[in-house]
Amino acid sequence: MNQKFIYQCVNCGKEIVTSGVIYLCPDCEPLNKPGEPLRGVLKVIYDYEMIREDILSENIFAILKDEGYLEILPIVESDTIPGLHIGNTPMYEVDNFEGQPLNATLYIKNDARNPTLSFKDRASVVVSAFAKEHGLDTIITASTGNAGSSMAGICAAQGQKAIVLVPENAPVEKLTQILMFGAALVPVKGTYDDAFDLSLEISKRTGLYNRNTAYNPLTIEGKKIAAFEIYDQTIGALPDNIFVPVGDGVIISALYKGFEELIKLRISDTMPTIIAVQAEGSPNLVDNLNRSEFISVKSKTLADSISVDVPRNFYMTANYMKQFGGIPLKVSDDEIMQASFQLARNTGIFAEPSAAASLAGFLKMHKNGKIAKDSSNLVMITGSGMKDTATVKKILSMPKALPNDAEKVISFLEL
Repeated sequence: MNQKFIYQCVNCGKEIVTSGVIYLCPDCEPLNKPGEPLRGVLKVIYDYEMIREDILSENIFAILKDEGYLEILPIVESDTIPGLHIGNTPMYEVDNFEGQPLNATLYIKNDARNPTLSFKDRASVVVSAFAKEHGLDTIITASTGNAGSSMAGICAAQGQKAIVLVPENAPVEKLTQILMFGAALVPVKGTYDDAFDLSLEISKRTGLYNRNTAYNPLTIEGKKIAAFEIYDQTIGALPDNIFVPVGDGVIISALYKGFEELIKLRISDTMPTIIAVQAEGSPNLVDNLNRSEFISVKSKTLADSISVDVPRNFYMTANYMKQFGGIPLKVSDDEIMQASFQLARNTGIFAEPSAAASLAGFLKMHKNGKIAKDSSNLVMITGSGMKDTATVKKILSMPKALPNDAEKVISFLEL
């Protein structure tokens, strides 16, 4: 198998050449301690100049796109990718919101349109394809629900087995998906972080291939494709600002990496300002960006998918935000819920609370006068509202059944 990429440690910079399974930098992994972000997370690096020379075309992006970006993915054969329609999710432009002109351009990229209704399918498909190329038929992961249902669905399409560890309070809709896809579901007493650590221990003891976000460097490779799509959908006129819901820090790092690769390939010279939006009740990534020592607080937020005590991909995210001027932002649970409701009412897009955090961030900055007039802004919607209906029901008032009587219905509707 040809080696078309290497791994580079985000902490020590060590470069590692291997075509087999690897998770963390062997020099930094022993430094990891409980309650702290992962050290030794690996970044996949390609020979970008060689890719340009091989393609020998000024329209390099179009060729990469036509080939499914295979040249800049850690897989070799396109036929190891499942036939499900993953990615190429729609992007909509919103001119008015809540009946008022925005005086800025707002795009909504709806990744809830992926097969299992979340952004996580982008990561799972690459992990699954890599596993297939290496003869690995079982994949284990820890999840608050979305990554687990994603891995379960992709494995079902690939004839692979998925084992999913979830915290016991994960939304039932996500657990239902996992079971329907035929995966082995293991609810774990404790938090997502507890399930994460337990899955690592099981993987080390059994040799099962582990999908865990950040721990497996290929998760970022799948998610970075969203950046290429944004470039394509905006015809190269990238947004000024991109709002991303943040938990572990993998989605935001993936977007950074995708835009960074466009720059390295000399396709683009623009890096958008990326806003890392976290729930106030789970601020463990943004609150630690300027600290010399990592301090974790117990998460308490209704946005379950971004409820993380220890952001595993903290160091890569922090490096990117420092290098490219990313903006940290916290929003309250109330702001998140209102954003979810307003998004649905104004656009017809139903987002789970965790996904609506990105819109909450945009609305907060817009309200505070921090969105420049005539700027272009993109909000990433990373999961469907059907993933967590119990939470959004708290802001709804379900009407009681009326008699089968036209007069009473007309009266009720005040027609």
